[in-house]
Amino acid sequence: METLRPIIGAFVSWPTDVLRPTESVWDRLARRIAAETGQAPVLLPPLPPSEPDWEEAAPGLTYKMLAADTEKDRVSLLVRLAPGAHYPPHRHAGVEELYLLHGELWIDDKKLYPGGYNRAEAGTGDQRVWSETGCTCVLLTSARDVLR
Repeated sequence: METLRPIIGAFVSWPTDVLRPTESVWDRLARRIAAETGQAPVLLPPLPPSEPDWEEAAPGLTYKMLAADTEKDRVSLLVRLAPGAHYPPHRHAGVEELYLLHGELWIDDKKLYPGGYNRAEAGTGDQRVWSETGCTCVLLTSARDVLR
């Protein structure tokens, strides 16, 4: 046991998906242990919820849906613009809040840096939204924004 302790200690730093047996291996082990112990088989622990996938909205513009409130027509998105990418001109159907996490972002004549915040009221619009460097932001907005 002492000889194996350094190996077992190294498991702590391994990703959990590497250590998790496949469903078929888990099932066989659980049945074998149950047969030897007379206990009920232990069910496979549930996998953590999967991350939403990145979706491409336009060339150089991807987003990941974080949450949607259908009653209030609001969405929370993680948005990435590739270097040189533009977001289409649009009109805000509701309040839009943007938090810049990484890179630089131009919204018309206003330049945002990491940690920057922009709020746009319902009925207003943005003509030119783009990033020279590429950027990542959290966008809280109406699901009914109108792209031009």
